[in-house]
Amino acid sequence: MEDLVFGPVPSRRLGKSIGVNNIPHKVCSYSCAYCQVGKGDKIQVMRQEFYKPEILVKQIENKLNKLNQHDYPDYITIVSDGEPTLDINLGKLITCIKKLGIPVAVITNSSLLHLETVREELSLANYVSLKIDTVNAHTWKHINKPHKSLLLNQTLDAILAFTQHYTGQCVTETMLVKDVNTSDSELSGTAQFIKLFKPNIAYISIPTRPPAFEGTLPPLEETLLRAHETFSWHCLNTELLTGYEGNTFVSTGNFYNDLLSITAVHPMRIDAVKELMAKTNATEESLKKLIDSNVVKQLSYERQTYIVRCFKK
Repeated sequence: MEDLVFGPVPSRRLGKSIGVNNIPHKVCSYSCAYCQVGKGDKIQVMRQEFYKPEILVKQIENKLNKLNQHDYPDYITIVSDGEPTLDINLGKLITCIKKLGIPVAVITNSSLLHLETVREELSLANYVSLKIDTVNAHTWKHINKPHKSLLLNQTLDAILAFTQHYTGQCVTETMLVKDVNTSDSELSGTAQFIKLFKPNIAYISIPTRPPAFEGTLPPLEETLLRAHETFSWHCLNTELLTGYEGNTFVSTGNFYNDLLSITAVHPMRIDAVKELMAKTNATEESLKKLIDSNVVKQLSYERQTYIVRCFKK
């Protein structure tokens, strides 16, 4: 049997996490343009058994037995090379993992939430991440390339049904693709929908690894700033996921480290940056050097000046 458990890996969302790959490579309900593991090999919506839960749990136990206390995970995360809710044993798997005394997270593309059994099984998890890239059906088909039987409105209604009763920690993730789902109307529409159920955090992410389809590019930093401000304006607790991990909001006393750590999550208004400079005994020259070297960028939005983290194109 192949190794279906990996980690622990560092995660800003989940701390130390052990991953469980409960789906064979690229068996999914989507074939997302930005997927980092390539185009879908088998696009399906029919749930089935892929691996026995007992086998997966045994591999988790073997992994845990090899770890020292310092490396012990904060979460066991069901995150696969495909869509984890295609696993018909998902509920049983979550229940068995929880018996190990470690919280369970599930990262899903949300496409099968219209099935009541999937909503019931996901509700067993301590943490659920829901994908919501757009609320525009045309854009959804362009970015997510769903199975032909799926309907976006059905998925959106199912998300509302799930979040109405879910008592664990719920977050959303919106992947922004340059010139596809980044217009003002797209961003506002997505934010307005997410506002209906107010997740713990609304994450905004970008493609940071080679995508499945050519021409799928990350947006400009200016667009990322606009997206963050749009989501925040809709009263969402918003954070960026641009491929950086770090000691977010934990002051090290070092201006460089602190600024990069914070701007990996939130654009900073210039007045806040100056407060940070004062706390860390930094100078205007320190900030100028970071701007000149393209580590950060100074941008204007809605008559405010911001410092944002640059990311590799």
